[in-house]
Order: sequence, then C-alpha cells, then structure tokens
Amino acid sequence: MTQRSAFVLRVRPECVDEYVEAHREVWPEMLEALKGAGIRNYTIFRAGSEMFGYFEADDLDAAERYLSQQEICTRWQDAMARLLEERVPDGGPPPLLEVFRLE
Repeated sequence: MTQRSAFVLRVRPECVDEYVEAHREVWPEMLEALKGAGIRNYTIFRAGSEMFGYFEADDLDAAERYLSQQEICTRWQDAMARLLEERVPDGGPPPLLEVFRLE
C-alpha cells in the first residue's frame, strides 16, 4: 500500500534562487538514490522561502533507512545545508502530520 510523506523546509531568503536552480538539476546519483529507496511522485512546491515537499513510497521507514545509508545523500544535504535555515538529517526531513486525505 502506498504511503505518503510531506515536509516543510525553510530556505534562507537570499538563497531561494540558488535552491530552486539546484533542484532543476538534481545530481543523477541523488535521483538514483531516491528511486533506489522506492520513492516516487516526489514534488517540491514553493511559498516564498518555504518549500513544501511531498513524496510516496511503499515503505517510508525502509526508504528512510536506505537513504540514511547512501553517501550521496550526505553530500547532497551538505550542499543544501548552507541554503537552508536548518540542515536536513541524512534520512530526510521530519514529516508533517497528515490531517486530511480525499481518496
């Protein structure tokens, strides 16, 4: 069964353009790690300097474990850390609590 996850990241206002540009050209190895973790339908939306991310996986816990073991994820988070108000853990950002779903 598909599981869903969403998160919010706060980008430093002066770094928003650079964050957006980095996500136009995500490293191929990072994309492969996400796919290897079983993540799909990964989307990031922007509201000012806040980013709202959403993705799906069959097993979110397994996806988090897989990503936390991938060196490319640490390198990506290191590269993004200077753009964010707070560094994202290697296993991914803390998920938002789902309060409503229309099927």
